[in-house]
Amino acid sequence: MIPELGQFALALALVSACVQSLLPIMGAARGQTLWMRSATASSVLQCVLLIFAFGALMWSYIVSDFTVLNVVQNSHSLKPMIYKVAGTWGNHEGSLLLWSLILAIFGAAVAVFGSNIPLTLRARTLSVQAWISVGFLSFMIFTSNPFERIFPAPLNGQDLNPLLQDIGLAIHPPLLYIGYVGFSIVFSFAVAALIEGRVDPAWARWVRPWTLAAWVSLTGGIALGSWWAYYELGWGGWWFWDPVENVSFMPWLLGTALLHSAIVTEKRNTFKSWTILLAILTFSLSLLGTFIVRSGLLTSVHAFAVDPERGVYILGLLGVSIGGSLTLFAARAPAMEGGGLFAPVSREAGLLINNLLLATATGTVLFGTLYPLFLEAITGDKISVGPPFFNASFIPITLALVLVMAVGPFLSWKRADLKGVLSRMKAVMVLSAVGALVVWYLETGGPVLAVLAMGLAFWLLCASALEWARRVKLFQSGAWARIRRQPRASHGMSLAHIGVAVLVMGATGASAWKEEEVVFAEPGTQVSIAGFDLTFEGVENVRGPNYLAQVGSLVVTRNGEPVTVLYPERRSYPVAGTSTTESAIRQTLAGDLYVSIAEPAATNAAGKWTLRVIYEPLINFLWIGSAMLVLGGLLSLSDRRLRIGAPRKARAPKLATPAE
Repeated sequence: MIPELGQFALALALVSACVQSLLPIMGAARGQTLWMRSATASSVLQCVLLIFAFGALMWSYIVSDFTVLNVVQNSHSLKPMIYKVAGTWGNHEGSLLLWSLILAIFGAAVAVFGSNIPLTLRARTLSVQAWISVGFLSFMIFTSNPFERIFPAPLNGQDLNPLLQDIGLAIHPPLLYIGYVGFSIVFSFAVAALIEGRVDPAWARWVRPWTLAAWVSLTGGIALGSWWAYYELGWGGWWFWDPVENVSFMPWLLGTALLHSAIVTEKRNTFKSWTILLAILTFSLSLLGTFIVRSGLLTSVHAFAVDPERGVYILGLLGVSIGGSLTLFAARAPAMEGGGLFAPVSREAGLLINNLLLATATGTVLFGTLYPLFLEAITGDKISVGPPFFNASFIPITLALVLVMAVGPFLSWKRADLKGVLSRMKAVMVLSAVGALVVWYLETGGPVLAVLAMGLAFWLLCASALEWARRVKLFQSGAWARIRRQPRASHGMSLAHIGVAVLVMGATGASAWKEEEVVFAEPGTQVSIAGFDLTFEGVENVRGPNYLAQVGSLVVTRNGEPVTVLYPERRSYPVAGTSTTESAIRQTLAGDLYVSIAEPAATNAAGKWTLRVIYEPLINFLWIGSAMLVLGGLLSLSDRRLRIGAPRKARAPKLATPAE
């Protein structure tokens, strides 16, 4: 009965979305206030219905209702409860339902908390958001029904993909979806502004918090996915330039550009057309990622569906959304130009360079991701564009971006004195040079580009710290009071920029100075790496709740002194018929000692294990830097200026009558 109620709630949500997609925008065109206000009720109703539908699917997983096909395909009665719950969205149908729910939540949030937004703009925005909901709800109901029944019901399920039975990957998809779908409301604001034909600083102020919320969530989702790949897949890497990794990274890059562009629109009433275009393209890349993951184009642990017919439906939705919005942009954007002028050396120019570099980086990743797919579709030839291409093309752009990021906050609006700015940054230059020389001294065998990257990371770190210290006059009396009076968004900016510097340090150290040993091991085998000595003591069989594990044991010493014991695992899931690697990691700020085991492929290595031992210098700086980015974004999001939006005009006081 619960699945049928969930199915009914889905159908009602589609009806509500259809009403919301038409009535408010017609009311805005005709000046009908009641029709425009209906957007609030319909968006809240749609959100409540989808919460119920999602809860019904989750309940089916919790109670292991194997009359529901989706539960049969992605769950098992022996699976731990946390992964039963995560199975709700760990599949194609459930993830679409979660996507639709988040769409509705963002729409309801604008309806409820957007009281400062003009009624016509809010009505049009919620109608555009409902157009997107109609597309995804109809796709789900007609091609990907999460409540489809199966009779007769099997006694048990087929289990969730073992690679997805991990706490990191249980949280990773919802964060990514909040990021993807969060950009949908920014897209809706952009299309609504194009329909109205007006973009101004107030519009940018309303858009910024939604952009920031989506960006923060997407940042956390990407970082969590990278961390999961690092410790779960057993190869010791944290980013492989996998196409499905790339389709989450591209909206993040353009979303970062959108954040900075919206600031210029708000502060200086310029970059208006560019900001609108970025809002459209950022969400378009989110839709492109949805198409790639669900079209059957790719075979990946990230991919949910391999049914080409579903891909055709999403391709049609993609064409309507992107094609329609870009056509509207081409028609309306030229009339929106204008705003403040600025000199070639100014904060506006610095942010423009920032945007161009981010857009170039996005284009590079997009080309490397789609080119193999286009080539296969046209010629049938299969090629792979991997890390060598992306590293050679993306890293130089990133280093140029880091160089510019350090200088930007020192520049003033409209016109700046570059010579004066650089003179104030002399100490930063000296510290960066010293840092690079120290790295060069410690790692004389390392690549020159890695030393340059570390120097630029020091440059950004020191510059961001200096700019913050100068802004709050840190070493003068009353500094704490000035820190408290500063807008939180300015503190968030400094923290995020420092986070980028720390992240670059981690990526450089883990890539340039990584050490790795792969050996066939038996009890007593010793491996030496980065000053550590590891002794393999053997493997023990252990039974888990829904898996069988072979747990290795390695004693780690350094200079003859005991350090720790590491226990890497190889897990086998009998129901799913697959196995996973559970690495063992000794984590320190200086670097990680990483160990994984696997059965050897060589026939002459019977009775031995393939032992992979890696030392990853500065790898934890990646997670620390990512956390600083998220915290900086949250700190900015808590700024009252972003939460209240543009102020309303005060009403004129009522005139007193003669009697009064």
